[in-house]
Amino acid sequence: MITNPESENIEVFAKMILAAARTAPKAKGKDSIVTGLLEPTDIKILANSMDAMAEKKGEGFGFFNRNSQNVRDADAVILIGLKTSEPTGLNCGACGFPTCKEMIGQTLVKADFSGPKCAFKYIDLGIALGSAAAKAKDLCIDNRIMYTIGAGALAAGLFDADIACGMPLSIKGKNIFFDRK
Repeated sequence: MITNPESENIEVFAKMILAAARTAPKAKGKDSIVTGLLEPTDIKILANSMDAMAEKKGEGFGFFNRNSQNVRDADAVILIGLKTSEPTGLNCGACGFPTCKEMIGQTLVKADFSGPKCAFKYIDLGIALGSAAAKAKDLCIDNRIMYTIGAGALAAGLFDADIACGMPLSIKGKNIFFDRK
């Protein structure tokens, strides 16, 4: 008998969750979503990067440390991000500029993420993250979408994206990503 075998398939579950993100609807059918599944050595690098970001950002950013511990305790960590230079071409103004051409002409701000980007691309990212979280729920995999994971992964050079969020995954008796101190 194999006892408690459920966590042996976390990589398969993680890939199924990423498939949900990939197939989520995109504005005008243009896919700018990028995905990743971290290797165990990458997870250590990510957690250390998040701790370094907490120290660098200073007071009020201790949640980076709390979330880095969630990363260390997770069974797997996935990344979902946005990598694009093209707006959707709708000239809607949601990015803060009257036309897509004016938005493209702006100097990129580089902080945790780089922008501005087309607001519809951000919506695409949100839909992809929601689809991933829904698939994780369907598979009964505990998870939580975290900005800190995406920022830490980009700072560590683990992921090539303009903006990203991470999702730690866990198969334990209690969801470790909630009721945190």
